Amino acid sequence: MLSNIIDRIRLPFRKEKELYLSLYKILGFFPKDIHYYKQALMHKSIMRREKGKPINNERLEFLGDAILGAVVGHIVYIHFDGKREGFLTNTRSKIVQRETLNKLARELGITDLILSSGHSSSHNSYLGGNAFEALVGAIYLDKGYKACMQFVEKRILGNFINIDKVAYKEVNFKSKLIEWSQKNRVNIDFKVVEEKKVEGGSPMFVYQVLIEGIEGGIGRGYTKKESQQQASKITLERLRKEPQYIDAIFAAKTNRTKMEEMPVQTVPDTEPTDDFILTQPAEESNPPKSRKTAPKQPKQDKLPKQQEVSLQDEEEKEDEFDLSDITATPAKESREDIIAAAEEAAFADEANHQ
Repeated sequence: MLSNIIDRIRLPFRKEKELYLSLYKILGFFPKDIHYYKQALMHKSIMRREKGKPINNERLEFLGDAILGAVVGHIVYIHFDGKREGFLTNTRSKIVQRETLNKLARELGITDLILSSGHSSSHNSYLGGNAFEALVGAIYLDKGYKACMQFVEKRILGNFINIDKVAYKEVNFKSKLIEWSQKNRVNIDFKVVEEKKVEGGSPMFVYQVLIEGIEGGIGRGYTKKESQQQASKITLERLRKEPQYIDAIFAAKTNRTKMEEMPVQTVPDTEPTDDFILTQPAEESNPPKSRKTAPKQPKQDKLPKQQEVSLQDEEEKEDEFDLSDITATPAKESREDIIAAAEEAAFADEANHQ
């Protein structure tokens, strides 16, 4: 039956007939202007041009992203009557996140219709999700907003996604962002921008993501977790869509690692040191014992030569062997004792001379 309908359309090429049939199975209706859908399935790696302009699905992806967000937001708003804005935002985010769109593209068969180079199709993990968004953009241009609403509500949510299960399933964007930063070895931080009370006394938290000091997404929420989750989600979207943002992060990482890996000019000596051993100079190791000196004698008259020689011999003998006057501790004498001894010696010498 579908083949007969396609034959009545009188398409010029067999390949276009096959494309119409495939799109009908995906969309649930026949396109009016096949040109939009061809472009939606054309990856930028093909590098086709018309009138000097590149023809690919990037512009339709941009448009479809906005339309898909509005359509899903509309459906979620109606389905969850009375729920707060934070709940609605999280639910919409779970439905339109890249992983979900990639799975939908595979399940619907969109991935098989994408025209791309073999390298791009095997290495670009966003290929299917991007084409899905571009296809939504093509539907909008070809059929209008109402057709997009019907496609998402009946074909997607009706057959592939349980909106209630999705709404209460926790998606940890913060965990995903931290995992990405660890794989790429970049520093990440969550900075408190503001904490305040809003109407009714409820707390409001504002957090911002910093990656290598580069400012990322800012999130607001009634809890720290909610605000950090929102900031993480916005940052992940920037990482996915803004190549210059990633370039700035890795440039900052390069500068940081370059500073950390700067060589030290002075290389430490590997020889062991023994400066903890205390040594004494050789002359101090065996200090000479002090000799007790006799009190200074008063000047005497010169002795006769023979007597002088005999006294000298006696002094030399005493100096040579007599150690009785060497003590470990010098004798403690008072000043009066010293003077008395000196006077006694003087009187003795005087008597000898007489």
